Amino acid sequence: MKSTIYQFTIFMLFIATHSLAQTDSLVFSNGNSMVGEIKSMDRGVLTIETDYSDSDFKIEWSGIKELYANTNFLISLADGSRYNGRFRSTGDGKLILVTNWGEEVETEKYNLVYLKAVDSDFWSKLYASLDLGFSYTKSNNLRQLSARSNLGYIAERWSTDISFNSVNSTQDDVDPIRRTDGGLTYRYFLPKDWYFLANVSFLSNTEQKLDLRTNGKIGLGKYILHTNKSYFGFQAGASFNNEKFTTEESSHQSLEAFVGSELNLFDIGDLSLLTAGNVYPSVTDGGRWRADFKIDTKYDLPLDFYIKLGYSINYDNQPVEGASATDYVFQTSFGWELDN
Repeated sequence: MKSTIYQFTIFMLFIATHSLAQTDSLVFSNGNSMVGEIKSMDRGVLTIETDYSDSDFKIEWSGIKELYANTNFLISLADGSRYNGRFRSTGDGKLILVTNWGEEVETEKYNLVYLKAVDSDFWSKLYASLDLGFSYTKSNNLRQLSARSNLGYIAERWSTDISFNSVNSTQDDVDPIRRTDGGLTYRYFLPKDWYFLANVSFLSNTEQKLDLRTNGKIGLGKYILHTNKSYFGFQAGASFNNEKFTTEESSHQSLEAFVGSELNLFDIGDLSLLTAGNVYPSVTDGGRWRADFKIDTKYDLPLDFYIKLGYSINYDNQPVEGASATDYVFQTSFGWELDN
């Protein structure tokens, strides 16, 4: 009886606030409540804006008992289903999703893995990060500068990411060492956690005597695991590879297949871990294959700052004459992120 009265009180609170403004209500596991406008929920963290705070609140999804949302959202579930609409708690750990077409869908709260306010402006759909690192040693005037950056945008059915990373090292009486890579990735989300993938990337490094490698690929991917704590998926398709080496005048083109996977763990306290790798068996160069792999560990600091440790490696079993088959870089950096 008390539980019924409590739920009715929360519901009436929601109705009352709705009559004054478009607001959402949260009830925490400890019984406290909050009224505001839910902006998003991603990677197990919900962001809500209130009238009485200059900054948004970020709340662990696991600490929320009930939600009553009047805002219109893009909603993603663990099975890959996507909806546009609103939702409300039923009081027993479940949610009722009410779509814009009037359909009602019941699901467990933990099955909801992503929320984004559909009517949010352009800037609120952006996310970005910038890392910088610098070291100097008096001996031989050794100087090293590294930079890592990422800019992304997510819409209702698609997302895009742009990245640029660079490491430059100079010292007396030694040739400069450089490594630069970046890319543009486009994903179009399909039912059941499948997605279409298109990517253009580039790599340049002195270790493999690679003046520039440009790689374009298209394929399909699927998230096998997609929860509020982690996701794991794979992708496969075709790739066109164009290379120019510092030891050769002409460029080299080849057709490749590719298969890869990605694992992201983001509910380890203030830590997050991202690993991704791709293997490229050549279709036109007999016996040749390449591989790329990276792992990033990030520790979150206050005010959206963070410390990151990153490791990337590139392998080519048929390197150009005089070049190394493997090039890798280990980076420690300090950064800031824009995460709406």
